Amino acid sequence: MTPATLLATGFGAQLAAEQKSAEVTDWAARIGWVVGLALFVALVYWLMREGWKWRGTLQGDLPELPSAPDDPGPARLSMSGRYHGSTTAGQWLDRIVAHGLGTRSRVELTLTDAGLDVVRPGATDFFVPAAQLREARLDKGIAGKVLTEGGLLVVTWAHGDRLIDSGFRSDHAAEHNEWVDVINSMINTNSTEGAER
Repeated sequence: MTPATLLATGFGAQLAAEQKSAEVTDWAARIGWVVGLALFVALVYWLMREGWKWRGTLQGDLPELPSAPDDPGPARLSMSGRYHGSTTAGQWLDRIVAHGLGTRSRVELTLTDAGLDVVRPGATDFFVPAAQLREARLDKGIAGKVLTEGGLLVVTWAHGDRLIDSGFRSDHAAEHNEWVDVINSMINTNSTEGAER
């Protein structure tokens, strides 16, 4: 053998020695990690659910929600959209979950002279009598939902001894301004008539 052949053979043997076979996947470790992660996610979900139930218990003093009268009168305004939740008035992160008020859903809103009818498929419907309406405004957020400035219709109403902000978003956001104007006009009219009596 020539020195060149020896050198090439030695170099090839060295390369072969340096190459290692691919590591075998450790399935037991992978399965352990997946099971551990699944248990962690389940624990977090359970803690969130218990927190939601605890919040509902703390808000147990909230009276039952009123339902719409049999004949609320003709509709002044109606709107289809989404209900994003209710909070304590002026505290946009203090979500109210009692009586299903924390459940997001589709919504059909109807404003009549009798009040605001909130119909929510798959969730609890409720009615806000006109005398309980306090304010309507445009806002950008309510517990868990933040939109562009003015993207949310927030209606403030009295229920029991609490003031509640409920957030709605129309399928056609341009309708929000009309809702604010009409609701606030109704409130002003009702308060003026009440003061004259």
